[in-house]
Amino acid sequence: MEGDAASFISFLTEQRGLSQATQQSYARDLKQYLRYLRERGIEHYNEVTRAGVMLYFASLKEQGKAPATILRVSVTLRAFFQYLLRKRLIEQDPLVMLELPKPEKKLPPILTVEDTERLLDAPDAETPLGLRDKAMLELLYATGIRVSELVKLQASDVDLVLQFLRCSGERGKERIIPFGPVTAEWLARYIEEGRPHFKLSENNQALFPNRRGERISRQGFWKVIKKYGQETGIMADITPHTLRHSFAVHLLEGGADVKSVQELLGHTDAATIQMYLNRTKPNLKSVYDNFHPRARRREPEADLSEGPGEVDGFSPTRDN
Repeated sequence: MEGDAASFISFLTEQRGLSQATQQSYARDLKQYLRYLRERGIEHYNEVTRAGVMLYFASLKEQGKAPATILRVSVTLRAFFQYLLRKRLIEQDPLVMLELPKPEKKLPPILTVEDTERLLDAPDAETPLGLRDKAMLELLYATGIRVSELVKLQASDVDLVLQFLRCSGERGKERIIPFGPVTAEWLARYIEEGRPHFKLSENNQALFPNRRGERISRQGFWKVIKKYGQETGIMADITPHTLRHSFAVHLLEGGADVKSVQELLGHTDAATIQMYLNRTKPNLKSVYDNFHPRARRREPEADLSEGPGEVDGFSPTRDN
């Protein structure tokens, strides 16, 4: 059974182009599920039933697993059993017609513009390490890229003259994202004054190295942003995605159109951006009220002293 799981992970790596973090999640979910099956004496996938899968989800819930975790596990198992069915290693998919756990609709934490400024100003830009952190935070907020995309950047991926960067998403899709002059200035200063202090090997072209001169990892940057979040007292559980979410909401609140924000974020599904719109509804209502011609009621021309009259075909005394 472990061999089939390993083959599935190899298939994902070769055919789907998933990120390393996603591959690790699939492998971890399958390892835990296989242990669950062995504990119940199940030695072959053909012995797995729909009821058995439902019991597994119930056991995860009893263990206190978050709804998002259970949803991720269900996605893993569905993909795995579909793979086994295509390879004719099972006779039927036990997850067919099985209602999977619903995703929890939870709005992501968003920083205010003022708190964002405090976070970006937290690093000590007079030291090479602080200058690196400052450049990373500025670039993350200026472009809204994922942390996995940020740490993969090469020095050649950034154009300081035209003020844009080139990055590749989880499925290898390349995006060109602009940034502003403030970010360009901090990047230029970091590249000139900060980056040379890191002892990079000759072939290492990472834009952002760690203390050892190697490419900084996702976990390494998570520690960086958490450190500054705690130092400023902004948010104890701040993550790199917090800046990504804030980037999207601040753009929408400033009047950016949804399609442009979707392209900047690299979302292929327009529905994904709905969670950002939920945070900006008050602002969108204000825009509607101010600019839509039917949102402003015209003043009645009738003499109000004679009593209420009709306005645009509406009478307060008539059944409309």
